[in-house]
Amino acid sequence: MENLFSVLRPEEQIALQLRGLYQWHGFQLYHLSSFEEYELYSQNKKFINEAEVITFTGGDGRIMALKPDITLSIVKNTPPRETRKVYYYEDVYRHDRQNGEYLRIHQTGLEYIGEIGQKEELEVLHLALESLSVAGGGVLDISHIGVLKAICGLFPKENHEDVIKALQQKSPHIIRSLGEKTGVPEEKLKLLEELITLCGDFQQTYTKASTIFTNPVAIAAIEELKQLYDLLEKEGRIPKNVKIRLDFSIVNDADYYSGLLFQGFVRKVNQAVLFGGRYDYLLQKQDKAQGGIGFGMYLNNLERSVEAKETTDDYLCFALPKGRMANSVYQLLVNAGLASENIFEDNRKLIFVDEEKKLKFFLVKPSDVAIYVEHGVADIGVIGKDVLDETEPNVLELLDLGMAKCKMAVAAHKDFKQDNTRTLRVATKYANTTRKYFSRLGQAVELIHLHGSIELAPLLNLSDVIVDIVETGTTLRENDLTVIQDIAPSSARLVVNHSTWRFKEETIQTLLEKVKEQL
Repeated sequence: MENLFSVLRPEEQIALQLRGLYQWHGFQLYHLSSFEEYELYSQNKKFINEAEVITFTGGDGRIMALKPDITLSIVKNTPPRETRKVYYYEDVYRHDRQNGEYLRIHQTGLEYIGEIGQKEELEVLHLALESLSVAGGGVLDISHIGVLKAICGLFPKENHEDVIKALQQKSPHIIRSLGEKTGVPEEKLKLLEELITLCGDFQQTYTKASTIFTNPVAIAAIEELKQLYDLLEKEGRIPKNVKIRLDFSIVNDADYYSGLLFQGFVRKVNQAVLFGGRYDYLLQKQDKAQGGIGFGMYLNNLERSVEAKETTDDYLCFALPKGRMANSVYQLLVNAGLASENIFEDNRKLIFVDEEKKLKFFLVKPSDVAIYVEHGVADIGVIGKDVLDETEPNVLELLDLGMAKCKMAVAAHKDFKQDNTRTLRVATKYANTTRKYFSRLGQAVELIHLHGSIELAPLLNLSDVIVDIVETGTTLRENDLTVIQDIAPSSARLVVNHSTWRFKEETIQTLLEKVKEQL
């Protein structure tokens, strides 16, 4: 039997072990259809966080969809007032924004629907910890929707989406900018800046957080988390190879989630592999009185975690944009005592290694920095805010370095007069940023995507205006162009991979503090 088990791929071995774990705890296997009516997902887009779903027309004319989510289907098929303890092993189909294709993801997980109290939350949280342990160990970050509501409550409702994004990216500089624009009192802004970067070992982080929170909802939320943590620890239900962290960047939609939130990470997998929480509001939206809690776990990339147990890499890897920026950042690290001198050589090499400080530097195209960081090839990167806004990578934007300051702007010929009777032609290499900006203005535009020499477009009547980065404005002036609208400021930002933040947190925190001293 052991020989038969060994022929399975790592993810298959893990799935089999998890199946035994869930059944041992009284959860029953639940089989679902491969399809659901598209209406189920179109009405709950915020819950699944998926804008694009694969659809087709069924034999009876109904619009059907391949499942992007399991929880919605289980909730839909659970009768009112019925209790269900189920687990599943299914495929889901989600859109990959990086390559534009759809991915088939092997997913396992469980759902507990019924009368949910502390006992039930404790059981599901324990099984999430055990699931990570089976996958080779890792960290489970926990938070609470009450904390999110308390933070968002300081801002106007129209800014909540930006606040949530800043929380997810752990960006105190963005929170400060939003707070100053919306009139958040300075004393609360300072607490928010401290809170947004607060995370780590549960006990230590809880102690710090309890001195910061003044909102009764937030205080009740972290006390609820503390009770769960204390019970897990008291009953010995925290596996030795899994660490629990308190991290308020774990957020979900407050219209669906009602309490505990958590995400799990394993080594060498660049993003979270486990997602869960308490979702009573989802059931209420379907006129069901039960509570609900559960989690799903992506299995596709878990072999990387298994391999990571046998390999170690003590190097901290930086992706830096080729050119002057790379040299400036490197010198900043040298001045901070983080890097050795004379590592960069005047040649065409793309990889430089600092053996003394255990650093590796990769020189890449500026627009590719975030890709290396998001995929975990690099731990840390430095990238312009303009590129971050355009590509929206799933990374943590931890620090504004204040370098390479410029602005994104709309420019036109000095004699330009807008004709409101026709669509505005806009040339740019920042298509997403341009589309969003003019959409907010209610302006119809024809986008002309260029890769360079953007200033030439209005001179040759290819476009009416351009959207581009402006630093000194010299190129614009020399070509009889002028800025007619500012869109957003830009500067170099330090970004970090999600998994790196969890597994090399102390190293990253030390680096951040030393870099801040040089700014």
